[in-house]
Amino acid sequence: MEKNQTEVEIEQNRLAETISLAESQLEQAKLDNEGNSKEILSLKKEMRENASGSIANISNSQNFEDLIELNQYQNPITEKVIDYEETENKIAILKKVIDSPYFARIDFKFDDENSFEHTYIGVSSLKQDVSKDIMVYDWRAPIASLFYRFSSGPAFYEAPVGKITGEIGLKRQYEIRKGKLEYFFDADVQIEDEFLKKMLAQNTSSKMKTIVETIQKDQDVVIRDMEYDLMMVQGAAGSGKTSIALHRAAYLMYQGLSSSLSANNIIVISPNPIFEQYISNVLPELGEKNVMSVVFDEMLSDILHSGQIQTKNQYLEIMMTNPRYEKVMKDSLRFKTSPEFLQILDRFIEDLPYHGISFKDLYFGDQCIVRKEELNKIVLKGRKTTSLGFRLQKAAEFALNVAKAYYKDHDGESEYLSIREEIQRLTELDLPYLYTKLFGDESYFDQLAKNIELPCDLTDILKFTQENLNSSMFYYDDATAAAWLKLKIYGSDKYRGIRQVVVDEAQDYNPIHYEILKLLFPDAKYTILGDMNQTLEKKEDLSLYDCIDKILNKKKSTLVTMDKSYRSTNQILIFASRFIPEMSPVESFNRDGDKPEIHQAADKPELCDQIVSEVKLCLNAGYQSIGLVCKTEKNASYLYEDLKGKLDIQLIRDETSENVDGVFIIPVYLSKGLEFDAVLICDADDKNYKSEDDKNLLYIASTRALHRLNLYCKGDISHLL
Repeated sequence: MEKNQTEVEIEQNRLAETISLAESQLEQAKLDNEGNSKEILSLKKEMRENASGSIANISNSQNFEDLIELNQYQNPITEKVIDYEETENKIAILKKVIDSPYFARIDFKFDDENSFEHTYIGVSSLKQDVSKDIMVYDWRAPIASLFYRFSSGPAFYEAPVGKITGEIGLKRQYEIRKGKLEYFFDADVQIEDEFLKKMLAQNTSSKMKTIVETIQKDQDVVIRDMEYDLMMVQGAAGSGKTSIALHRAAYLMYQGLSSSLSANNIIVISPNPIFEQYISNVLPELGEKNVMSVVFDEMLSDILHSGQIQTKNQYLEIMMTNPRYEKVMKDSLRFKTSPEFLQILDRFIEDLPYHGISFKDLYFGDQCIVRKEELNKIVLKGRKTTSLGFRLQKAAEFALNVAKAYYKDHDGESEYLSIREEIQRLTELDLPYLYTKLFGDESYFDQLAKNIELPCDLTDILKFTQENLNSSMFYYDDATAAAWLKLKIYGSDKYRGIRQVVVDEAQDYNPIHYEILKLLFPDAKYTILGDMNQTLEKKEDLSLYDCIDKILNKKKSTLVTMDKSYRSTNQILIFASRFIPEMSPVESFNRDGDKPEIHQAADKPELCDQIVSEVKLCLNAGYQSIGLVCKTEKNASYLYEDLKGKLDIQLIRDETSENVDGVFIIPVYLSKGLEFDAVLICDADDKNYKSEDDKNLLYIASTRALHRLNLYCKGDISHLL
């Protein structure tokens, strides 16, 4: 696009002025931290010299004065360390600003004014030192929404003071790298699409990238929403769901400047460690601290205080590779994560004081000081309004107070310590044992399940469960139920500070998982993102969102649908769409590429040769991530053994948490949420992909590809293709 020299000079001068300001602030920040560093060292030296006696006394006394003296020295050090860390963060942001200070400009004329103001938009804001005039607006600032939501003409944005109306006279986008203006163009819808197409045509990386330059209007609406306590997004593969969620987290932190919302108040629930690693750069790139991130399986382990818990992916692997167990495993998981089973567990908790908890009389020496009937009475009191754990705690407190009083009157310290340990055990139910007991007595189970609709193969599920509970590992379905049981009895304060919860891959969770989230994060707001076409091990539809809404029970909730994919080429998306229902079409952004092909090999050596040839072709094309996708980890391991001497390749397993880049082999269930330049589905035969559930796996695998997709198989091609 041609521009006259004057316009180019204006932009170059503006860029030089902006970078000069950022460089000046960077130098000052570095000087400030040199001073902070020296002051921290000086304060530490002063503490060592003047408070050495207090430090020595802390280990062998409870001297209150020593603690006060230490605090007098420690508090200034802590404050200076905080200053140092904040300035270091500012230095990191300013370095990024110097590299690329802004990516857009809008000229906006307010309704009550006569001239247009130039508003530059970047990843971070930049202000003049003295006047505090804003040189660059943060992309999250209210006025920046004009860039994402409007073309030239009448426009408005929501500000803290209310709705601001006016007119956009110009929208301009920039490519600035290493402080140099590469090019700029004045945007209309067609040119914006060409710019986005160019951005999407680039190769991917091992980390998810920020999308501030290319956020679309419907995405911006979700990112900036502050109205809803529960924001649910049903998004097609490649619609940017995860990016939107992370940019929304960054936006909430930006808004949190006035409401004290920080990274410590937000948590992301990730499907696996690989995904967690993949998204780890987004918030730091946006100038924010990374929020807390946790894999759901890790939360189960933490709740149950056990490392011997089967992960969801391990459960899936057994299900997919053992046809003999597939049906009962699916039925067991479906039942144990259902509202019906939660009803049974609720009744089980209600019944525990009668048949699961055996109190006994408490003795101080030969004297009975608390009768078991008294403890039972406390536990049964208020059972409709307070948790069992709270009532157990009350019983323990009562018994402890009696024991303390008796100890004061009769002395006997060792006897008191012994009875105190016995009383503390009153609150510690052996939940794994009790859970095992629930499934060990079928008549008792039937009694608890009276008038509740049960699966027709309940006997098989009970037998399967009994076998699993006798093993050394807590199976995934039982661990989930046992975790809910523990939370329902005892509750948890671990995440009380969390005010925003982001849940990705929502479709892979069941009602009980959302019940667990509700117990863990009772006061939080939620952003929940999913795609019903990417469900594993079960059939799911949009009614799941109604179920989530009902369980979490927030004041205001909404469901947003995003059916446009920005990831894959037209040809890949058309191919992938054959695996999903016609009533859920996915709209392509209209980027062209090669048509996917299916390659059939007569034997394993020919299959390996075909795969090696395709990988080398992709490498020669400059692709940075080439994913060889298999249905299971078992298939992936076999393929890895066949190819490791022929290619520089890595095998991605369930426990892997490294970057996924270069050439790698990965099970399809671990590829969810990730994207690769090229995808080779390497086991597309009729033995591996044969059922309706397998259609979802093929859809997931196909839609990981940005630019190139091909399928390979030994023997008969899957009839699903």
